[in-house]
Amino acid sequence: KLPYSVAEIDAATRAVVEANDIVDGYVRPVAWSGSEMMGVSAQNNTVHVAIATWQWPSYFDPAARSRGISLMTSAWARPAPNTAPVHSKAAGLYMICTMSKHRAEAAGFHDALMLDWRGQVSEATGANIFLAIDGVLHTPIPDCFLDGITRRTVIDLARARGYEVVERVIWPEELSKAQEVFLTGTAAEVTPVGRIDDLTFVPGEMCNTLADAYAEEVRRPATAPATAAAE
Repeated sequence: KLPYSVAEIDAATRAVVEANDIVDGYVRPVAWSGSEMMGVSAQNNTVHVAIATWQWPSYFDPAARSRGISLMTSAWARPAPNTAPVHSKAAGLYMICTMSKHRAEAAGFHDALMLDWRGQVSEATGANIFLAIDGVLHTPIPDCFLDGITRRTVIDLARARGYEVVERVIWPEELSKAQEVFLTGTAAEVTPVGRIDDLTFVPGEMCNTLADAYAEEVRRPATAPATAAAE
């Protein structure tokens, strides 16, 4: 259990960002178990929390983002929910993503497309995926990967602009039906995809509209939340 409330972590995060004069960057809160017990059982260990932040204007190369990044389907699969805490942002689960991304980069791609243990489309290594098919946005059901905050925000922004959004099972064979593909994530924001394996895509109206809407949403002047202010 974390030794701090959400409001305390939020206030500390704001203080770290302000102290480091971060304007366009990334924030990474990390919690880890102490060293009182060094075996598999660690019930008596204290829990530590740290907050890191750094300047990070763009997760992907800006030139690549403008034309759409490339993805290679990974040989590694996202695990089933009964094999790992798949809905936690657990550091150990990123081992699969790191190996997948390294293999994709070695092959000349920017990132990897992850399938799940059933062979269904799930996500990229650190971002959720959306497909625009005949004017409708389709995105996988997050039953074995993180339901990202950016993902949920983009869904809300899309629906507010009249776009239909469908959360459903997506098979790799359906990728060829998409006119647009893009990723969403805290670091990736809204990033167009120009290539998945041998398939090519062109960033279009839906991707560009939602990228602009998201950028406007997250770059509004921040205000302290009422709960933090009250404390």
